[in-house]
Amino acid sequence: MTPAASRTHAETGTGNLSVADLAPHRTTTITGLSSQGGEAFSGVLQRLSELGFMAGETISVLQRGPGGREPIAVQVGDTVFALRRYEASCIQVKAPA
Repeated sequence: MTPAASRTHAETGTGNLSVADLAPHRTTTITGLSSQGGEAFSGVLQRLSELGFMAGETISVLQRGPGGREPIAVQVGDTVFALRRYEASCIQVKAPA
């Protein structure tokens, strides 16, 4: 696991703000990856890191599924991903301006 992947909310200084908390059409910066699920989420954190969800990357929430739920469409760089809520909750971000 990368150092960015193991950062906690306290270390990133973002409180509890994750991609899952953002409204559509918001752009912000990833501060790290974190999970409250322990070992059950370690594979998710590793996979997100491998896909490019790393601290310092710009991320945009493009759209949410029916009823504002999942999937959550996000863009990192030139790539668009569809994330489940539990995956999006692992991606910690700065509060959008």
